Amino acid sequence: MIQFILSSDNMKQGVFYPVFKKLLQNCLISCTLLISFTNCFAQDRPSLFFREDWKEIPAATPVTQQHVSNKDLVLGLYGPGCDSIKKSHHDPVIGDPYYIWSGPCQGNWAVTLKNKKAYVDLSGYAKIIWRSKQSGFRCLHLIIKLADGTWLVSKQSDDLSKDWRIHEINIMDIDWYNLNISSVIEERPVNNVNLSKVDEIGFTDLMTGGASAACSRLDWIEVYGKPVAR
Repeated sequence: MIQFILSSDNMKQGVFYPVFKKLLQNCLISCTLLISFTNCFAQDRPSLFFREDWKEIPAATPVTQQHVSNKDLVLGLYGPGCDSIKKSHHDPVIGDPYYIWSGPCQGNWAVTLKNKKAYVDLSGYAKIIWRSKQSGFRCLHLIIKLADGTWLVSKQSDDLSKDWRIHEINIMDIDWYNLNISSVIEERPVNNVNLSKVDEIGFTDLMTGGASAACSRLDWIEVYGKPVAR
């Protein structure tokens, strides 16, 4: 279209032809650069790797694989309090979700999910989004297991909220600590973590449960990252 305008005999005879030609050429270059930049930026934004909402079936303790709605995911339970992690729900409460509840836990606990088909690359613009509600002094931390077996827990957390809240975690902002998965207790800080191949992703508040007054609740979780073949 631009070439057609420039080749017009009427345009060539005009005194403004050189200026108009230059403007059109600059506009074309700018548009090309903008499209290239936009495509490059979009490619750096990973898509949804998995989401878990938990099945809408009766509450149970402990939560089991039966409660996982995503057929590609495997549930992992860890820590001395793992046998009392509850998949909770209250029918009389309008809008009450089906969620993971730490209230009954008699020891530290952790819940993870693993995709059977792929690892996930959590480098770059990867992120985690979840809906949760914490009571008392509980703060919900992200935990991950790398493909080499290393366990890590985030320094950053999702803290007290009187109502359900959606929380977004930018992975590049996280400071990591080693996690003793047997006791579910954080250890020393870790720098320069390679997140290109993550095996399991989950959450913990690094504390025992204290019934409704002191507990963590998680309704759903989304993981945005790039799949890596197992």
